[in-house]
Amino acid sequence: MSDVREALMVGRGSTGKPVARPLSPHLQVYRLPLTAILSITHRITGVGLAVGTLVLVWWLIAAATSDASYATVSWFLRSPVGYLLLFGWSVALWYHFCNGLRHLGWDFGHGFELSQSRASNRMVLIGTVLFTVLTWIIALAAQ
Repeated sequence: MSDVREALMVGRGSTGKPVARPLSPHLQVYRLPLTAILSITHRITGVGLAVGTLVLVWWLIAAATSDASYATVSWFLRSPVGYLLLFGWSVALWYHFCNGLRHLGWDFGHGFELSQSRASNRMVLIGTVLFTVLTWIIALAAQ
């Protein structure tokens, strides 16, 4: 072996035969489990909720300031870009809510078995879709 790095990469397979191994898992080799992806997404949606809350504050300030300010914000939120932002915010809100319930269960020590974790993955995703669709059906029916 020519250097320390090469020595660290040597290992043995299940048959005992020497094999070359990478120093650490790489994203091209290692596939993240769905639980890890959902955890990362939980953090990202938290940031998205903070940004969406700024839009909510803009709307509230405009409503309290003047009719013209409110009309401007209302026009923006009813534009295609506004609808896209509101849709993204509602998805982030429901995803963060559903995944937060799962984390609450984990805080109490429930759901750590692999089968339970996989089931809660599905429940978070299904709950997000159902709550988001229901929210938009109600919102669009009220117009």
